[in-house]
Amino acid sequence: MASSLTTSGKVGSGSSKKSIIPSSSPLIAPSSGVIASLLAQSSRHLFGPTSQPQLPPKQQVVSIANLTSKLGYLKATEIKDIKKAFHFADEAHLGQYRNSGEPYITHPVAVAELCATWRLDAPSIMAALLHDVIEDTGCSKNDLVDHFGTKVAELVEGLTKLDKLEFQSHAEAQAESFRKMFMAMARDVRVILVKLADRTHNMHTLDAVPSEKRRRVALETIEIYAPIAHRLGLNLVYRDLQDISFRYWMPMRFQAIENAVKKARGNRKEMVEKILLAVRRSFAQAGIDVDLQGREKTLYSIYSKMRTKHLSFSQVLDVYAFRVTVHSIDACYRSLGILHALYKPMPGKFKDYISIPKLNGYQSLHTTLVGPSGVPIEFQIRTDDMHAVAESGVAAHWAYKEGSPELSEVQNRAHQWLQSLLDIQDNSGNSQEFLEHVKIDLFPDAVYVFTPNGQIRGLPRGATALDFAYTIHSDLGNNCVAVKINNLQLPLRTELKNGDIVEVITSTSSQPNPGWLEFVRTGKARASIRHALKTTYYAEALQLGERLLASALRQQGVDAGLLKTEIWEKLLHWTGDKNREEACVNLALGRRSAPELAIRLKILLDEEGGNEQMRLGSGEWSVLDQEPQRQAIMVDGREGMSVSFQSCCHPIPGDDIIGYLGKGVGLQIHTQDCKDAIKMLSKDSDKWVAVEWSPEVNRDFEVDITVDTRQGKGVLARVASSITSADSNIMNVSMDDRYKEDAVAIRFKLQVLNRIHLSKVLRSLRINPDVLRVTRNKSH
Repeated sequence: MASSLTTSGKVGSGSSKKSIIPSSSPLIAPSSGVIASLLAQSSRHLFGPTSQPQLPPKQQVVSIANLTSKLGYLKATEIKDIKKAFHFADEAHLGQYRNSGEPYITHPVAVAELCATWRLDAPSIMAALLHDVIEDTGCSKNDLVDHFGTKVAELVEGLTKLDKLEFQSHAEAQAESFRKMFMAMARDVRVILVKLADRTHNMHTLDAVPSEKRRRVALETIEIYAPIAHRLGLNLVYRDLQDISFRYWMPMRFQAIENAVKKARGNRKEMVEKILLAVRRSFAQAGIDVDLQGREKTLYSIYSKMRTKHLSFSQVLDVYAFRVTVHSIDACYRSLGILHALYKPMPGKFKDYISIPKLNGYQSLHTTLVGPSGVPIEFQIRTDDMHAVAESGVAAHWAYKEGSPELSEVQNRAHQWLQSLLDIQDNSGNSQEFLEHVKIDLFPDAVYVFTPNGQIRGLPRGATALDFAYTIHSDLGNNCVAVKINNLQLPLRTELKNGDIVEVITSTSSQPNPGWLEFVRTGKARASIRHALKTTYYAEALQLGERLLASALRQQGVDAGLLKTEIWEKLLHWTGDKNREEACVNLALGRRSAPELAIRLKILLDEEGGNEQMRLGSGEWSVLDQEPQRQAIMVDGREGMSVSFQSCCHPIPGDDIIGYLGKGVGLQIHTQDCKDAIKMLSKDSDKWVAVEWSPEVNRDFEVDITVDTRQGKGVLARVASSITSADSNIMNVSMDDRYKEDAVAIRFKLQVLNRIHLSKVLRSLRINPDVLRVTRNKSH
């Protein structure tokens, strides 16, 4: 007997946060197929007539007969548990209604029905029924554990948004909710399968939502949920979500393309029948049993192709597409030969995804032929099993077994991708950065390359050799110094092509370069590089902050090394920093003034009776007897990213220098006569610190010079020779006509050790007969 429950409640009482109601217009998008058909059935079954009044009825019976009729693949005990979950959810949502007037429980039941068509296991169906009880009712995770066990409770928790937390913006809240969902789905792929069913039903009942929210939800779906479905091989869901999102995101363009497609169908009918007749005759003569179907592009794919390839509607629709389904892989390749014998193939338009599947496990042969009257015809050739995977991906023939280590190839690929999300999470600074990295990896248009030992690796199209290194391991990418592609040493930014053999050359002393972020393509590479840079930058900033504070304390006559823990705790309470390290980093980043902290520490010491000198020893402080001395920070160019030598004046050892603590940028070194520095000094005098060159400095620094020369053949070569003869390296050369026809100004960026070395370079240039004048550039 079908399970049902009478639901009643006061009008408006306990209303859910969700306000998604069924449309009075047709729910089925042109390409919705099986999913839209299912949702139409559940709409008729659950929502009743679309003319229903907007006020909630006093009494209505909700049945799960349609759901239980789809559960024949489960055991009787599992179906009993699902009915128990339904009754629990119905009671939890009691008094909550959708704006259409229907009980809210109709939505979880519809989601569960869609999960049942994918033949998901009993915990997944139960999670679908319960997926909103934590978020929208007073139910807790512990309640679910008590009634249904830990696994169901964890699935439901993974599907729950973080609306109860406070965030600075909607974007931050959305990103954190997505991060939570991705982490839950990395642990258990069933989380995202239920979530996709939830989003699919919500999208098909989106009409009554305000237009602004409708567009926001549609954009979120097309940017996040549809690509996830594609990445997991759920192509039916992917196409359905794309078209329904397109309908609400760009309603006018959707309507225009929909009308154009309906009009074009009649014009194409005769050509389609002609092609089908010829192809069926060829297969019958060859004795191959095939299922031949025409394929119609989705409305969004038509729009996307028009936009990205700058094609007209007629150019996109001029391509005729068919699918050939056979019983074996051997028959796939035989079918390819038959089609190539019937119609002439287009060069470069054949792809073998059977031998090398796509990243989401998709397998088929793709070929484009020249058909009757020269029209292009696309064929996809696959087996029945490949077709099931192509349509349902990781959900195809789902059989989730407790503790079973056996995974299908598609599920294994999905598992590998989900595990990579954990690596991205570990290396991302916050939820919005994590979401940015994941979005990059959601579009698996792939290129396939090989390791030196013959292993195949798939990367997103446009990926570079450095992306390949990070795909193998983050440490390999961080230590990468060079790559060989097909035995040729090429730059790290080189884009990879299908069939490339890539070898990575590493060095333990190598570190990621901020410039790498400009060309890497994959989310894992970007997250790993940012994480490594932040870690290095933090350590360098901590060291600089400690030096700045020690210098400021010496000016106050205080020995920084002998401050008591209690003094630091009082200081941190005043600054709001979590610990001593964070306070020092904030000093280095210019977020707080070192003299300000030093004065505060001096006050705290005086409050504790620190006017008399204390015995030096472990855990004690002292105020020094001598007069405060202004101590300069010593720099030698090896401080890393926390100290930068500014390009406006290119300071070199021997120059009189000064340091500027810009907010969030660390210590910037300028020459004392730098025009930019003089301007900033007049505005932010409290942010300048005394700096001096360390006696041990021993590295090259960049410097700009301008050389005015006569015009003539070979002048540039002779001038460059004068520079290199003084043991200086030329980094960059630029030229501009400063004088008349007989003179030219050449600007060089050089590497020198110090002012003495620069003087040697300038003397070498001045004795060159081609040189008229040499000047050092100290501002732009």
